[in-house]
Amino acid sequence: MKLAILGGGGFRVPLVYEAVATAATGLTVDEVALYDVDPARLRTITAVIEGVGAQLTADGRATTLPRLTATTDLREAVTSADFVFSAIRVGGAEARTVDERVALGLGLLGQETIGPGGLAYALRTIPVALEAARVIADVAPNAWVINFTNPAGIVTEAMRTVLGDRVVGICDTPIGLVRRVGRLLGVDLVAGERGADGRGADGTVASFDYVGLNHLGWLRSVTIDGEDRLPGLLADDDALEEIEEARLIGKDWVRSDGALPNEYLFYYLHTAEAISRITDAATTRGEFLAAQQGGFYRAAADSCCASPLDLWRSTLHEREATYMAESRDEERREEDIAGGGYQEVAMRLMTALATGTPERMILDVGNAPAGHGGAPPAQRIVPELTADAVLEVLCVVDGDGVHPQPVAPVELGRLGMMSTLRAAERKILEAAVTGSREAAWQGLSMHPLVSSPELGRRLLEGYVAGHPEIAALLGES
Repeated sequence: MKLAILGGGGFRVPLVYEAVATAATGLTVDEVALYDVDPARLRTITAVIEGVGAQLTADGRATTLPRLTATTDLREAVTSADFVFSAIRVGGAEARTVDERVALGLGLLGQETIGPGGLAYALRTIPVALEAARVIADVAPNAWVINFTNPAGIVTEAMRTVLGDRVVGICDTPIGLVRRVGRLLGVDLVAGERGADGRGADGTVASFDYVGLNHLGWLRSVTIDGEDRLPGLLADDDALEEIEEARLIGKDWVRSDGALPNEYLFYYLHTAEAISRITDAATTRGEFLAAQQGGFYRAAADSCCASPLDLWRSTLHEREATYMAESRDEERREEDIAGGGYQEVAMRLMTALATGTPERMILDVGNAPAGHGGAPPAQRIVPELTADAVLEVLCVVDGDGVHPQPVAPVELGRLGMMSTLRAAERKILEAAVTGSREAAWQGLSMHPLVSSPELGRRLLEGYVAGHPEIAALLGES
């Protein structure tokens, strides 16, 4: 079995390799092919992965390691792949700093995936993702594509226009929320052995209702043996103190809202505070990562430095501990950092598809199956949204594919937030495909954290000036 990783020189790729090499989910992968446009980063990450492999072999966690290849040729990397992980970052962390600073300069939120920065990220990423999808369709038509490229919802939607339902988006934040709730209730809500009907090895039947778009979702119920346990948890201050999302958003708010939000709702519900904290910091998150990871890649390439693996591990810990630092008054707790991450989500998804063993997972999938753009509302997961929208919902995954589960009707306020964001993203997707400056302007202007044609125009001018890819796309280079 062959796994290709697009963005194979990325900093977190060794985490994926480690998950694959240890075969923790019972799936054996024979080859891991890394693809990246930056040969120097490929060499560095290859060295880190070789260190990971040696360590896994020495401590007995792996007996046979997957064959590792690295290339700057996309076609070579994905040919005959069974699975393709997409983790590309067009422009690197340096481009992210432009996304952030252009928005902050206009008094708007400067963040990687939320707000105008996320739309700029999508605008320069979608053309690259579509080209990758076309190559995969040509040389690996039966491959499953697992997309972690942000912003995951809109990039997944774009790739689905080429590859259909064989593209699935993943994010580790929803499952992290569900795990925290499950720990408090004493039930593993996402245990690998919990079958398609939600019945676990302990005999309990458990399920939950999570609905939203990527980075805009809510856990609305947790049902264990027929009883919704979420209201009792929301009423308990001590329990909420153990849930990272409740601490970020505010206990009173989640209690009044009757649901636990994805942590990224912080940026929508506390926008002014987020902007203030970001602008008060010495650097933006993008600037921090550009400096931190740039330093890592330079040091790891120095033949007289410490081992690339040791450097990578220390850099990783600092990165994870400072994640979303602008939303916290404390360093991130160890129990909130732990939990498997997106590499575990990807492995569980891949294993269920390859072996047929059912898994229950929160995934980014189409509101209706691909090719069913005319599906009537009754056949959509959320009837009020278009059939081609990509939603984040509970799914059952098995050898026959990914099966989204029904959700309860979506409340008007949540539906309004989803619809407004979806409209903005759809315009950005149009701009990325057609090169329309007007569509890009409309998309930036109608985002719920912008809501201004004048600010949208100034954002577009800033992103055209700061990103050669966007300027070229819109014919302004």
